[in-house]
Amino acid sequence: MSLRSSSVLTGRPLQGRSRVIVKTVCYRLVMLCITVTIAWLFVGDVGDALNIGIAANLVKTGTYYAYERLWDRIEWGARTTGASGTRNTR
Repeated sequence: MSLRSSSVLTGRPLQGRSRVIVKTVCYRLVMLCITVTIAWLFVGDVGDALNIGIAANLVKTGTYYAYERLWDRIEWGARTTGASGTRNTR
């Protein structure tokens, strides 16, 4: 039985914690750039835009991580590999 299928059946996360952390950091870096750019267009000051971007993204990073971990424990729609090696959708 694969790690993925046993995880869905036991309620354990499907992804390792380090994978979720790397995904979170990469995603938030992209979002930081977008937030700072939009804030700069509105406020016209790079320093203020950076402050807005950093504050918003610190909060959003924690929220995204928790959201990913929560969804990783929900079986609905997750794919598993059965004993025969075929893939099933729950």
